[in-house]
Amino acid sequence: MKKYALPSLMLAVFEAVAITLWLTKDNLFYLFNFSYIGLSLSLGIFLFIRKYKHARRIVQLLVGLYMLIYLGLISGENMQIEGFWYYLFTGVFEAATIHYAVAKILGPLIFGRGWCGYACWTAMVLDFLPYKTPAQPRKKIGWIQYLTFAASLIFVSALFLAHVGNLERVMFWAFIVGNALYYAVGIGLAFAFQDNRAFCKYICPITVFLKPMSYFSLLRIKCDKEKCVSCGKCRRVCPMHVDVTDNSRKRENGTECILCMECVRNCPKKAL
Repeated sequence: MKKYALPSLMLAVFEAVAITLWLTKDNLFYLFNFSYIGLSLSLGIFLFIRKYKHARRIVQLLVGLYMLIYLGLISGENMQIEGFWYYLFTGVFEAATIHYAVAKILGPLIFGRGWCGYACWTAMVLDFLPYKTPAQPRKKIGWIQYLTFAASLIFVSALFLAHVGNLERVMFWAFIVGNALYYAVGIGLAFAFQDNRAFCKYICPITVFLKPMSYFSLLRIKCDKEKCVSCGKCRRVCPMHVDVTDNSRKRENGTECILCMECVRNCPKKAL
């Protein structure tokens, strides 16, 4: 039963968050929301342990579609970074601020960039494209992420400084337009660079939050040096160009690992 400890732990963490927020915020929605996400993630890990090929994709669809369609389109919550700034400026610990605290600021201390691999609704679509394994070396244009991060902050700041009315409606349309732009740019970059995850590496502003916390992540891919034969297959199949054969926290692109487990699945010696 030890091999099922990880999905059990993941479920326990999310249930703890769900119950805490339900009781402190006196809102049953949080119990449903985080229980659903925890169950989805635990199911995916369980299916991976059972060697089901599409385990991660199932979780992406369960969580990604829920957040995009139900929370975003139906409930009108902007779960993009603009929504985070909006709630932060209004001083309300709700919706996007809670989401960011759990998934993208504090959560990565436990599961690194697992959000990017299992829950992001942008990557959910991009991973359907044909370039799952990067065809080219990683490009040195990651600085663009900081520009998009700054642009999102400036955009929301400008709305507050200009005293724009009906900001909630503006945030809803910012969510619609922002997602459309993300998908268009992400798909365009994927075909231009022959890399499904080009958007994640070079454009996505969320990585500014994710990278520093992911450095200290408890859940990490580790290599058994005694089994490893240095065939290089793990590096070739990694969508984020991570050198998983290096167990140090300073390994190449170490904060980029999305825990997709492609390296683990493809290792011929089961060294990962």
